[in-house]
Amino acid sequence: MWNWLLIFVPAAVAIEILWPDAHTLIFLVSCLAIIPLAGWLGRATEKVAHHAGEGVGGLLNATFGNAAELIIAFMAVRKGLYSVVKASLTGSIIGNILLVLGAAILAGGIRHKVQRFNATAARAQATLLLLAAIALVLPAAFHHIAVPQSRLREDQLSLAIAAVLLAAYVTHLVFSLHTHRHYFTGPEEEPGESTASAWSLKKSLAILAAATGLIAWISEILVGSVEQAAAAFGFTEVFVGVIVVAIVGNAAEHSTAIMMAMKDRMELALGIAAGSSLQIALLVAPVLVFASHFAGPRPMDLVFTPPEVLAVFLAVLITAQISADGESNWLEGAQLLAVYLILGIVFYFLPFTPEVAP
Repeated sequence: MWNWLLIFVPAAVAIEILWPDAHTLIFLVSCLAIIPLAGWLGRATEKVAHHAGEGVGGLLNATFGNAAELIIAFMAVRKGLYSVVKASLTGSIIGNILLVLGAAILAGGIRHKVQRFNATAARAQATLLLLAAIALVLPAAFHHIAVPQSRLREDQLSLAIAAVLLAAYVTHLVFSLHTHRHYFTGPEEEPGESTASAWSLKKSLAILAAATGLIAWISEILVGSVEQAAAAFGFTEVFVGVIVVAIVGNAAEHSTAIMMAMKDRMELALGIAAGSSLQIALLVAPVLVFASHFAGPRPMDLVFTPPEVLAVFLAVLITAQISADGESNWLEGAQLLAVYLILGIVFYFLPFTPEVAP
Protein backbone atom coordinates (compact mmCIF):
# COMPACT_ATOMS: atom_id res chain seq x y z
CA MET A 1 0.00 0.00 0.00
CA TRP A 2 2.79 2.38 0.91
CA ASN A 3 5.42 1.05 -1.54
CA TRP A 4 5.20 4.00 -3.92
CA LEU A 5 6.53 6.19 -1.10
CA LEU A 6 9.87 4.33 -1.25
CA ILE A 7 10.98 6.85 -3.88
CA PHE A 8 11.39 9.35 -1.04
CA VAL A 9 14.15 7.24 0.58
CA PRO A 10 16.85 8.06 -2.02
CA ALA A 11 15.30 11.52 -2.39
CA ALA A 12 15.87 12.27 1.32
CA VAL A 13 19.49 11.15 1.11
CA ALA A 14 20.09 13.16 -2.08
CA ILE A 15 18.58 16.36 -0.66
CA GLU A 16 20.59 15.97 2.57
CA ILE A 17 23.81 15.72 0.50
CA LEU A 18 23.07 18.30 -2.21
CA TRP A 19 21.01 20.89 -0.26
CA PRO A 20 21.89 20.44 3.43
CA ASP A 21 20.39 23.82 4.34
CA ALA A 22 16.92 22.98 2.96
CA HIS A 23 15.77 21.80 6.38
CA THR A 24 12.02 22.08 5.77
CA LEU A 25 12.22 20.03 2.57
CA ILE A 26 14.51 17.49 4.23
CA PHE A 27 12.07 17.09 7.13
CA LEU A 28 9.03 16.58 4.87
CA VAL A 29 10.76 14.12 2.53
CA SER A 30 12.25 12.20 5.46
CA CYS A 31 8.80 11.83 7.05
CA LEU A 32 7.42 10.42 3.82
CA ALA A 33 10.43 8.08 3.48
CA ILE A 34 10.00 6.54 6.94
CA ILE A 35 6.34 5.56 6.36
CA PRO A 36 6.97 2.72 3.84
CA LEU A 37 10.13 1.62 5.67
CA ALA A 38 8.11 1.22 8.88
CA GLY A 39 5.60 -0.86 6.92
CA TRP A 40 8.31 -3.18 5.56
CA LEU A 41 9.83 -3.46 9.01
CA GLY A 42 6.49 -4.61 10.41
CA ARG A 43 5.95 -7.12 7.59
CA ALA A 44 9.45 -8.57 7.97
CA THR A 45 8.95 -8.92 11.73
CA GLU A 46 5.70 -10.83 11.18
CA LYS A 47 7.40 -13.21 8.70
CA VAL A 48 10.32 -13.87 11.06
CA ALA A 49 7.82 -14.49 13.84
CA HIS A 50 6.02 -17.01 11.62
CA HIS A 51 9.24 -19.04 11.23
CA ALA A 52 10.23 -18.69 14.90
CA GLY A 53 7.08 -20.25 16.31
CA GLU A 54 4.18 -18.82 18.30
CA GLY A 55 5.96 -18.10 21.58
CA VAL A 56 9.16 -16.60 20.20
CA GLY A 57 7.17 -15.02 17.39
CA GLY A 58 5.00 -13.13 19.83
CA LEU A 59 8.08 -11.87 21.64
CA LEU A 60 9.61 -10.71 18.34
CA ASN A 61 6.43 -8.86 17.42
CA ALA A 62 6.35 -7.24 20.86
CA THR A 63 10.02 -6.27 20.67
CA PHE A 64 10.13 -4.93 17.10
CA GLY A 65 6.58 -3.59 16.92
CA ASN A 66 7.73 -0.04 17.66
CA ALA A 67 11.24 -0.23 16.23
CA ALA A 68 10.68 2.78 13.97
CA GLU A 69 9.62 4.99 16.89
CA LEU A 70 12.50 3.69 19.01
CA ILE A 71 15.07 4.44 16.31
CA ILE A 72 13.71 7.96 15.70
CA ALA A 73 13.70 8.67 19.43
CA PHE A 74 17.20 7.23 19.92
CA MET A 75 18.59 9.53 17.22
CA ALA A 76 16.97 12.47 19.01
CA VAL A 77 18.47 11.28 22.33
CA ARG A 78 21.95 11.31 20.76
CA LYS A 79 21.43 14.96 19.82
CA GLY A 80 20.00 15.85 23.24
CA LEU A 81 16.57 16.81 21.85
CA TYR A 82 14.79 15.49 24.92
CA SER A 83 11.72 17.68 24.50
CA VAL A 84 11.20 16.11 21.06
CA VAL A 85 11.81 12.62 22.49
CA LYS A 86 9.27 13.03 25.30
CA ALA A 87 6.76 14.65 22.96
CA SER A 88 7.11 11.78 20.45
CA LEU A 89 6.60 9.25 23.25
CA THR A 90 3.49 11.12 24.37
CA GLY A 91 2.27 11.35 20.79
CA SER A 92 2.79 7.63 20.17
CA ILE A 93 0.86 6.68 23.31
CA ILE A 94 -2.13 8.93 22.70
CA GLY A 95 -1.96 8.46 18.92
CA ASN A 96 -2.29 4.69 19.15
CA ILE A 97 -5.18 4.59 21.62
CA LEU A 98 -7.04 7.59 20.24
CA LEU A 99 -6.18 8.03 16.55
CA VAL A 100 -5.37 4.44 15.52
CA LEU A 101 -7.98 2.74 17.70
CA GLY A 102 -10.54 5.46 17.00
CA ALA A 103 -10.10 5.17 13.23
CA ALA A 104 -10.25 1.36 13.46
CA ILE A 105 -13.44 1.36 15.56
CA LEU A 106 -15.04 3.94 13.26
CA ALA A 107 -14.15 2.05 10.06
CA GLY A 108 -15.14 -1.31 11.51
CA GLY A 109 -18.33 0.10 13.02
CA ILE A 110 -19.49 1.51 9.69
CA ARG A 111 -19.28 -1.98 8.16
CA HIS A 112 -20.41 -3.95 11.24
CA LYS A 113 -23.11 -2.56 13.54
CA VAL A 114 -21.58 -3.95 16.76
CA GLN A 115 -18.11 -5.50 17.12
CA ARG A 116 -17.08 -7.64 20.07
CA PHE A 117 -13.73 -8.45 21.65
CA ASN A 118 -12.45 -10.03 24.86
CA ALA A 119 -13.32 -7.67 27.72
CA THR A 120 -10.84 -9.32 30.11
CA ALA A 121 -7.91 -8.68 27.75
CA ALA A 122 -9.10 -5.11 27.16
CA ARG A 123 -9.31 -4.42 30.91
CA ALA A 124 -5.83 -5.91 31.46
CA GLN A 125 -4.37 -3.61 28.78
CA ALA A 126 -6.28 -0.61 30.17
CA THR A 127 -4.91 -1.29 33.65
CA LEU A 128 -1.36 -1.43 32.31
CA LEU A 129 -1.93 1.84 30.44
CA LEU A 130 -3.12 3.39 33.71
CA LEU A 131 0.07 2.10 35.35
CA ALA A 132 2.07 3.83 32.62
CA ALA A 133 0.13 7.06 33.18
CA ILE A 134 0.89 6.88 36.91
CA ALA A 135 4.58 6.43 36.06
CA LEU A 136 4.44 9.73 34.15
CA VAL A 137 2.38 11.63 36.74
CA LEU A 138 4.59 10.92 39.75
CA PRO A 139 7.97 12.14 38.35
CA ALA A 140 6.26 15.32 37.14
CA ALA A 141 4.65 15.78 40.57
CA PHE A 142 8.02 15.15 42.27
CA HIS A 143 9.63 17.78 40.04
CA HIS A 144 7.08 20.48 40.92
CA ILE A 145 6.58 19.61 44.60
CA ALA A 146 10.12 18.79 45.75
CA VAL A 147 12.54 21.44 46.93
CA PRO A 148 15.22 22.47 44.38
CA GLN A 149 17.87 20.36 46.13
CA SER A 150 15.77 17.21 45.68
CA ARG A 151 15.55 17.74 41.93
CA LEU A 152 19.16 16.62 41.67
CA ARG A 153 17.87 13.10 42.38
CA GLU A 154 15.40 13.10 39.47
CA ASP A 155 17.80 11.07 37.33
CA GLN A 156 17.96 8.36 39.98
CA LEU A 157 14.18 8.49 40.41
CA SER A 158 13.69 8.09 36.66
CA LEU A 159 16.09 5.15 36.48
CA ALA A 160 14.26 3.38 39.30
CA ILE A 161 10.84 3.94 37.72
CA ALA A 162 12.20 2.85 34.32
CA ALA A 163 13.33 -0.43 35.88
CA VAL A 164 9.84 -0.97 37.35
CA LEU A 165 8.23 -0.26 33.96
CA LEU A 166 10.50 -2.80 32.26
CA ALA A 167 9.56 -5.37 34.91
CA ALA A 168 5.86 -4.61 34.32
CA TYR A 169 6.40 -5.08 30.59
CA VAL A 170 7.96 -8.51 31.19
CA THR A 171 4.98 -9.54 33.32
CA HIS A 172 2.66 -8.37 30.53
CA LEU A 173 4.55 -10.55 28.03
CA VAL A 174 4.28 -13.59 30.30
CA PHE A 175 0.56 -12.93 30.85
CA SER A 176 -0.34 -12.30 27.20
CA LEU A 177 1.98 -14.80 25.52
CA HIS A 178 1.96 -17.68 28.01
CA THR A 179 -0.33 -17.94 31.05
CA HIS A 180 -3.41 -16.20 29.59
CA ARG A 181 -2.65 -16.28 25.89
CA HIS A 182 -6.22 -17.33 25.01
CA TYR A 183 -7.52 -13.91 26.07
CA PHE A 184 -5.48 -12.21 23.34
CA THR A 185 -6.02 -14.69 20.49
CA GLY A 186 -8.39 -13.49 17.81
CA PRO A 187 -10.14 -15.61 15.17
CA GLU A 188 -7.97 -17.80 12.97
CA GLU A 189 -6.81 -16.54 9.60
CA GLU A 190 -8.55 -17.83 6.50
CA PRO A 191 -6.89 -20.97 5.06
CA GLY A 192 -3.98 -20.05 2.88
CA GLU A 193 -4.06 -16.39 3.96
CA SER A 194 -0.63 -16.50 5.59
CA THR A 195 1.00 -19.20 3.48
CA ALA A 196 0.19 -17.62 0.14
CA SER A 197 2.74 -14.87 0.66
CA ALA A 198 5.22 -16.78 2.82
CA TRP A 199 8.84 -15.59 2.85
CA SER A 200 11.87 -17.70 3.62
CA LEU A 201 13.60 -17.03 6.94
CA LYS A 202 16.70 -15.75 5.11
CA LYS A 203 14.64 -13.27 3.08
CA SER A 204 12.71 -12.16 6.17
CA LEU A 205 15.91 -11.50 8.16
CA ALA A 206 17.52 -9.67 5.22
CA ILE A 207 14.52 -7.34 4.79
CA LEU A 208 14.32 -6.82 8.56
CA ALA A 209 18.00 -5.80 8.69
CA ALA A 210 17.74 -3.58 5.60
CA ALA A 211 14.59 -1.80 6.84
CA THR A 212 16.12 -1.24 10.28
CA GLY A 213 19.32 0.21 8.79
CA LEU A 214 17.48 2.52 6.41
CA ILE A 215 15.14 3.74 9.15
CA ALA A 216 18.17 4.54 11.33
CA TRP A 217 19.76 6.47 8.47
CA ILE A 218 16.64 8.42 7.51
CA SER A 219 15.77 9.05 11.17
CA GLU A 220 19.14 10.71 11.73
CA ILE A 221 18.46 12.96 8.74
CA LEU A 222 14.94 13.74 10.00
CA VAL A 223 16.02 14.55 13.55
CA GLY A 224 18.76 16.86 12.25
CA SER A 225 16.12 19.04 10.59
CA VAL A 226 13.41 19.01 13.29
CA GLU A 227 14.30 22.28 15.02
CA GLN A 228 14.63 24.33 11.81
CA ALA A 229 11.53 22.79 10.20
CA ALA A 230 9.44 23.43 13.32
CA ALA A 231 10.50 27.06 13.31
CA ALA A 232 9.73 27.39 9.59
CA PHE A 233 6.20 26.01 10.04
CA GLY A 234 5.59 28.03 13.20
CA PHE A 235 5.24 24.84 15.24
CA THR A 236 6.75 24.15 18.62
CA GLU A 237 9.04 21.14 19.00
CA VAL A 238 6.44 19.62 21.32
CA PHE A 239 3.72 19.82 18.64
CA VAL A 240 6.04 18.29 16.04
CA GLY A 241 6.90 15.46 18.42
CA VAL A 242 3.38 14.80 19.70
CA ILE A 243 1.57 14.98 16.35
CA VAL A 244 3.87 14.85 13.30
CA VAL A 245 6.66 12.46 14.34
CA ALA A 246 4.23 10.17 16.18
CA ILE A 247 1.92 9.85 13.16
CA VAL A 248 4.86 9.14 10.84
CA GLY A 249 6.23 6.42 13.11
CA ASN A 250 2.83 4.75 13.48
CA ALA A 251 1.66 4.99 9.86
CA ALA A 252 1.96 1.26 9.18
CA GLU A 253 0.03 0.39 12.34
CA HIS A 254 -2.75 2.81 11.35
CA SER A 255 -3.53 0.93 8.13
CA THR A 256 -3.15 -2.55 9.65
CA ALA A 257 -5.50 -1.85 12.57
CA ILE A 258 -8.13 -0.34 10.28
CA MET A 259 -7.99 -3.30 7.89
CA MET A 260 -8.33 -5.79 10.76
CA ALA A 261 -11.34 -3.90 12.16
CA MET A 262 -13.04 -3.84 8.76
CA LYS A 263 -12.61 -7.64 8.66
CA ASP A 264 -14.41 -7.77 12.04
CA ARG A 265 -11.23 -8.83 13.85
CA MET A 266 -11.48 -6.24 16.60
CA GLU A 267 -9.35 -8.21 19.06
CA LEU A 268 -6.42 -7.90 16.66
CA ALA A 269 -7.14 -4.22 15.97
CA LEU A 270 -7.34 -3.49 19.71
CA GLY A 271 -4.16 -5.50 20.28
CA ILE A 272 -2.29 -3.48 17.65
CA ALA A 273 -3.40 -0.10 19.03
CA ALA A 274 -3.34 -0.68 22.79
CA GLY A 275 -0.38 -3.08 22.58
CA SER A 276 1.68 -0.50 20.70
CA SER A 277 0.97 2.14 23.35
CA LEU A 278 1.99 -0.35 26.05
CA GLN A 279 5.25 -1.05 24.25
CA ILE A 280 6.01 2.67 24.01
CA ALA A 281 5.24 3.34 27.68
CA LEU A 282 6.67 0.18 29.27
CA LEU A 283 9.55 -0.66 26.92
CA VAL A 284 10.64 2.17 24.64
CA ALA A 285 10.54 4.98 27.25
CA PRO A 286 12.54 3.04 29.90
CA VAL A 287 15.07 1.86 27.28
CA LEU A 288 15.62 5.46 26.18
CA VAL A 289 16.16 6.56 29.79
CA PHE A 290 18.89 3.95 30.21
CA ALA A 291 20.35 4.64 26.74
CA SER A 292 20.65 8.37 27.45
CA HIS A 293 23.23 7.62 30.15
CA PHE A 294 25.50 6.17 27.47
CA ALA A 295 24.52 7.82 24.18
CA GLY A 296 23.10 11.22 25.16
CA PRO A 297 24.88 14.43 26.13
CA ARG A 298 23.22 14.12 29.56
CA PRO A 299 20.82 11.68 31.26
CA MET A 300 17.16 11.89 30.25
CA ASP A 301 14.55 11.83 33.01
CA LEU A 302 10.88 10.88 33.02
CA VAL A 303 9.70 14.37 33.96
CA PHE A 304 7.14 15.13 31.25
CA THR A 305 5.41 18.50 30.99
CA PRO A 306 1.96 18.89 32.64
CA PRO A 307 0.14 19.03 29.25
CA GLU A 308 1.83 15.79 28.15
CA VAL A 309 0.99 14.02 31.41
CA LEU A 310 -2.61 15.25 31.29
CA ALA A 311 -3.01 14.19 27.65
CA VAL A 312 -1.83 10.64 28.39
CA PHE A 313 -4.02 10.34 31.49
CA LEU A 314 -7.17 11.56 29.69
CA ALA A 315 -6.48 9.34 26.67
CA VAL A 316 -6.10 6.27 28.91
CA LEU A 317 -9.24 7.22 30.84
CA ILE A 318 -11.56 7.46 27.82
CA THR A 319 -10.04 4.37 26.14
CA ALA A 320 -10.65 2.31 29.28
CA GLN A 321 -14.23 3.63 29.42
CA ILE A 322 -14.95 2.62 25.82
CA SER A 323 -13.25 -0.79 25.85
CA ALA A 324 -14.45 -2.02 29.26
CA ASP A 325 -17.68 -3.65 28.01
CA GLY A 326 -16.05 -5.75 25.27
CA GLU A 327 -18.14 -4.11 22.52
CA SER A 328 -17.62 -1.21 20.15
CA ASN A 329 -19.57 0.77 17.56
CA TRP A 330 -18.78 3.56 15.12
CA LEU A 331 -19.87 6.32 17.54
CA GLU A 332 -17.21 5.29 20.06
CA GLY A 333 -14.58 5.50 17.33
CA ALA A 334 -15.75 9.01 16.44
CA GLN A 335 -15.53 9.99 20.12
CA LEU A 336 -11.91 8.79 20.37
CA LEU A 337 -11.01 10.75 17.24
CA ALA A 338 -12.71 13.85 18.67
CA VAL A 339 -10.58 13.65 21.82
CA TYR A 340 -7.44 13.27 19.68
CA LEU A 341 -8.36 16.34 17.63
CA ILE A 342 -8.99 18.36 20.80
CA LEU A 343 -5.59 17.38 22.20
CA GLY A 344 -3.93 18.18 18.87
CA ILE A 345 -5.51 21.65 18.86
CA VAL A 346 -4.33 22.25 22.42
CA PHE A 347 -0.75 21.24 21.59
CA TYR A 348 -0.83 23.45 18.48
CA PHE A 349 -1.74 26.54 20.49
CA LEU A 350 0.46 25.60 23.45
CA PRO A 351 3.41 28.05 23.72
CA PHE A 352 6.90 26.60 23.76
CA THR A 353 8.23 26.01 27.25
CA PRO A 354 11.90 25.02 27.43
CA GLU A 355 12.95 22.09 29.56
CA VAL A 356 13.72 22.91 33.14
CA ALA A 357 17.24 21.95 33.99
CA PRO A 358 17.60 19.86 37.12
